Amino acid sequence: MTDRKAIVVAISGCSSSGKTTISRLLRDIFPNTFILHEDDFYKTDKDIPLNNGIADWDCAEAIDIPAMTEAVAYIRQHGQIPATLNSIEDQNSVGKCPVSDSVIEELKAKAASAIPEHHPLRESRLRMCLFDGFLLYSKSMTELAPSLDLKVLLRASYAQAKARREARDGYVTLEGFWKDPPGYVDDIVWPNYVKEHEWMFENGDVEGKYKQDVLGKEGILVPNGGALDPDMSETLKWMVDTILNELSKYK
Repeated sequence: MTDRKAIVVAISGCSSSGKTTISRLLRDIFPNTFILHEDDFYKTDKDIPLNNGIADWDCAEAIDIPAMTEAVAYIRQHGQIPATLNSIEDQNSVGKCPVSDSVIEELKAKAASAIPEHHPLRESRLRMCLFDGFLLYSKSMTELAPSLDLKVLLRASYAQAKARREARDGYVTLEGFWKDPPGYVDDIVWPNYVKEHEWMFENGDVEGKYKQDVLGKEGILVPNGGALDPDMSETLKWMVDTILNELSKYK
């Protein structure tokens, strides 16, 4: 485990499930940690596929998958984001943080005390990449799997995802700014999420029970027992414990 410079923690889930919020909090809790955003691999605006005449930003075909796969491999080898990648995702707002300052400080202290003084992450011999993406475990992304050291899937109900997504101002793109048109969640976002993730759930119901054998085979972890719309603070605590357990493998 010492022949590379970074571990990759993938945090995936439907749009507005809390991926970016959790990733930004974890970046502040752990040392030598940075975020890679799947959204930074969108194709140019003119190359985004159309769905019934509307730009479909929530499908695999909108992502430059080869470039993203190469970037993740580069990060594992070099411990940093490729110099050619200009991230624009941090320009997008995720709204007010739902986790209290006291919980954040408690988890910072927990991580600080749990990671030994001479751990490679603390000594910068190893870095941690939090890979934030809405479509990391779908069948379209199988070439990514070998580069993901820890795979976490966050959940959100249709109602919560729709409310959060529609509350957003919009998104910075490579060539401008995108704001969802009316009905975008119902027509584009949620159907795409279901199509790409139903194979993980019993009867294809993405608001129902996971197929535990599938999660086990794929090595995908789910916080809070896979609860729908879990409390963000509890999810963050679970994430910290899960990452600490993973880091214990590195000496």
